[in-house]
Amino acid sequence: MTQKSKQGSVMPRQITIAGVQATPHSIGAPLTAFSDELENVLATSGAVDIVVFPELHLYGADAIAVADRNDALRRAAVPLDSEYVKELGQIAKRAGVWLVPGSICERGPHGELFNTALVFSPDGELVSHYRKVFPWRPSEPYDMGDQFVVFDIDGIGRCGLSICYDAWFPESARQLAWMGAEVVLNIVKTTTPDRAQELVLARANSIVNQTFTVSINCAAPIGQGRSIVVGPEGEVLDEADDAASVLLHTLDLDDVTHVREVGTAGVNRMWSQFTPEDPTLELPIYSGRISPSRWTPQSALPNQEDARP
Repeated sequence: MTQKSKQGSVMPRQITIAGVQATPHSIGAPLTAFSDELENVLATSGAVDIVVFPELHLYGADAIAVADRNDALRRAAVPLDSEYVKELGQIAKRAGVWLVPGSICERGPHGELFNTALVFSPDGELVSHYRKVFPWRPSEPYDMGDQFVVFDIDGIGRCGLSICYDAWFPESARQLAWMGAEVVLNIVKTTTPDRAQELVLARANSIVNQTFTVSINCAAPIGQGRSIVVGPEGEVLDEADDAASVLLHTLDLDDVTHVREVGTAGVNRMWSQFTPEDPTLELPIYSGRISPSRWTPQSALPNQEDARP
């Protein structure tokens, strides 16, 4: 469905994303360096709505001995109301874009350590934050987040937040899609050979949920790179090699609506699987169930009922 203005004219539901595949800044590096990096991205990318950086982009600990790395991350953690987070908001405001500066080490209200993605609006407001639900255990020191998160961009569409290993759990992408996410922003710091499998997962998660997936990894020599933009039928729209680069792509969110209406490959309409007469399906693994009356994504558009393909 195409959004209409109050005058009835058709408004495009397009979001231009710059996914920045880059090496991380060292822990404690001044944010002026990150501000300059963002400025350079925008100077070479043209008109952009949202800029997305990799997981822990501002918390590079790769030069620290492995035995000391997690302690360094804990010491560098900051609360969400810190001056550090406020400065990131000011960077977004000066740039005039939606900004996902990767994730930070967040010191939780009870002393927890979270791997937390931040989202700033063009006016510098921290509009959303997401604590990684599936830390990569046993290697990562983070506590587990307890909820999935979506956010809206100017009434145009809805994005969901995902961090690295979350993509390996189909429940994550499915829940975000059900919450109305048309685009899943999966920020990544994969330094291990399993990036090849993550590319398969990015496509699979898009296929089974009929969403865009934007998976942005850090660049070589630290990361495996291979950032990817996937369409709602699983098609690869853009993909990087392992070098530092920017994936610049305009996503037409009406493609999500179209695919859900006509079906993936013109035949598969998973969000229309159930009828009101179907029984409730118990899911003991979750102590929950699939209820046909709730099997439909929530709407990302204002003044619209839940989307029913």
